[in-house]
Amino acid sequence: RKDFCGRHWRSWLSIRKHRSLGLSPFSINSSSQESVCLRCGTCCMKGGPSFHYTDKELIDNGSIQASNLYTIRKGELAHDNVKGCLIHVPSDIIKIKGKNNSWACFFYNVNENSCEIYNSRPAECRLLECRNTEAIKEIYSQERLTRKDLLSKVEGLWSLIDDHQKHCSYDKLKELVHELKERNNDEALKETIDIIKYDHNLRTVIVEKSGIDSLITDFLFGRPLIETIKMFDLKVQTINENKDITLVPYGG
Repeated sequence: RKDFCGRHWRSWLSIRKHRSLGLSPFSINSSSQESVCLRCGTCCMKGGPSFHYTDKELIDNGSIQASNLYTIRKGELAHDNVKGCLIHVPSDIIKIKGKNNSWACFFYNVNENSCEIYNSRPAECRLLECRNTEAIKEIYSQERLTRKDLLSKVEGLWSLIDDHQKHCSYDKLKELVHELKERNNDEALKETIDIIKYDHNLRTVIVEKSGIDSLITDFLFGRPLIETIKMFDLKVQTINENKDITLVPYGG
């Protein structure tokens, strides 16, 4: 808590100062009638943006590295910022990772209240105005950038990603978990565990055999199932010295 408050202290002071003057943290320049960001950092601290097709060049030209991204895969449970609720996403959502296990955008410089890629920031960052969110609402779910847009022409890699998506489908996991919970089906438990192991082992082998940065696997294959299985109110538990695993209720 102390660390959290410390990181946010400058933002809180900025907001307090402008509110004491009767201003919003996002103000209007009276001479130009244009929105002026007061750089309180609130937007950036709430999480990195999602990518749209217009952002493709930022990744293609290396302005933003794949190691700084992660993919929310089709069917995964995620928060919809416009609807204000959790949904099973209909397609890939590629996002910028958080920093130091927080929601803060990886490229947000908390000491300077600034963006480290400001001139190459994604569309959502360019459109976001905290006192008027209509522009970002219009594009929020439109023309999402997908892994296929970026990697379908990379020989060998895309077929590996596509195979993983089919084998580790959240729709398939949803059916298996239903069987497991409703009928205590041992076969469903075994298949679910096999899928989680496949996901884990594939990441390990890819890093070992290809020498790629392990941080890129969250972009290539989405977040590890060993973490996201909690969306089904389950968690992975190691049961012996051989590191065999089973599934138990989340929080149990």
